Amino acid sequence: MPTRPILTTLLSACLLLPNPALGEPASALGDALGVSVSDLGNPYFVAIARSAERRAQALSPGIRVEVLSSAYDLQRQIGQIDHFIASGARLILLSAADPEAIAPAVTRARDAGVRVIAIDVEASGADVTITTDNRQAGSQACHYLAERIGGTGRVVIINGPPVSSIIERVEGCREALDHYPGIELLSDSENGAGAREGGMEKMTALMTAHPDIQGVFAVNDPSALGAEQAARQAGRDSFVIVSVDGSPAAIERLQQPGSLLQATAAQFPRRIARRAVDTGAALLSGERIEQQRILIAPKLITSANAAEYQGWSETD
Repeated sequence: MPTRPILTTLLSACLLLPNPALGEPASALGDALGVSVSDLGNPYFVAIARSAERRAQALSPGIRVEVLSSAYDLQRQIGQIDHFIASGARLILLSAADPEAIAPAVTRARDAGVRVIAIDVEASGADVTITTDNRQAGSQACHYLAERIGGTGRVVIINGPPVSSIIERVEGCREALDHYPGIELLSDSENGAGAREGGMEKMTALMTAHPDIQGVFAVNDPSALGAEQAARQAGRDSFVIVSVDGSPAAIERLQQPGSLLQATAAQFPRRIARRAVDTGAALLSGERIEQQRILIAPKLITSANAAEYQGWSETD
């Protein structure tokens, strides 16, 4: 068994993670940790993967950490979970492609003595769920959007994959916009797949269908940056874009003159990952975890506070 942890993606390129400084005593994590996230093309999930690897290494020096991307494909993720079970993992961190349909695979893992921690989105049957307070994130972003456009105007939402985190962000946004009777929500069903390319495509379609848009809520930073790119290419610069993530690319964009992206409700992926590894270690050590759903509060980042924001650092 190799001693250097390896980060891999299923049917995609390998990414080697740096070997962190060790020194903490070994824990109940055992020899292997399995992590299945939605998309390793998204820097948010890369941050989760790296932080989980580092924390696991700090608790169990020499542990093998394998991270696979489901690409939002349920059958692929089921195969990943079965692979983790067969490879001897005692803990799985899981960002579910389908929160309900993944349940039989989660049950197989738990029946095999594996603890399953749901991260970012819920997974039926998981021991614990650790995620951003996504409803609050959507609310923060859309309250800011409403105020920036003066409480009146036409707004669109670029939606995403139908997982709990995205659903809750949109619900939080809609609840915020409901406080502003002068705002008309034109569309909330366009699915940009949480990707920059999808954000470009859906923003192009929305601008064609609705020539007079004052505000845009995108469910994450990649789709927001794609939406802004589409607007620039179309010569449109008269609306405000807000999103969720707090990614390095979005923070950089917030600080640039003339940015249409004007706010992002920052998540803390490293904090989520470390909490997930610590919670799994506690469960494997026989501790009882009373809180079944742990929410990590987001923080609204705008051009006014972007320079002071630490971002997805190791100290968040």
